[in-house]
Amino acid sequence: MSIGEMLAATVPMARTLNLEFLETTPEKAVVALPDQGEYHNHVGGPHAGAMFTLGETASGTIVLAAFGDQLSRAVPLAVRAEIAYKKLAMGTVTATATLGRPAADVVAELDAGERPEFPVAIEIRRGDGAVTGEMTVVWTLRPNG
Repeated sequence: MSIGEMLAATVPMARTLNLEFLETTPEKAVVALPDQGEYHNHVGGPHAGAMFTLGETASGTIVLAAFGDQLSRAVPLAVRAEIAYKKLAMGTVTATATLGRPAADVVAELDAGERPEFPVAIEIRRGDGAVTGEMTVVWTLRPNG
């Protein structure tokens, strides 16, 4: 089962919004929110909450891709998030997430007994390539026990 399939099966919001997992690597995750009228806002584009969920899901996807091998000893948790809505989003929008720190540095902190925090940057784009939103989600790996 791919990370996208696992998230779609276990995260109700990902299923509810019919998110599509287009690319998942430890370097980049790309998730799409299809154009669906039931999730539109008052101007006909995706609702801000749906776009936030898209971005947060993309960030969680890359976290699992980069740190999935650490799940036996730590649980990934979102600590805080910030989003900026830049342009009107219309149609299908795509979120691309990238890690803000090298994964090896985060794992080294975990190895040292620390609870590392690391940012994930997300760009949300509409079909013509225009950036409609920018988001940062700060994650931690909370050691088990």
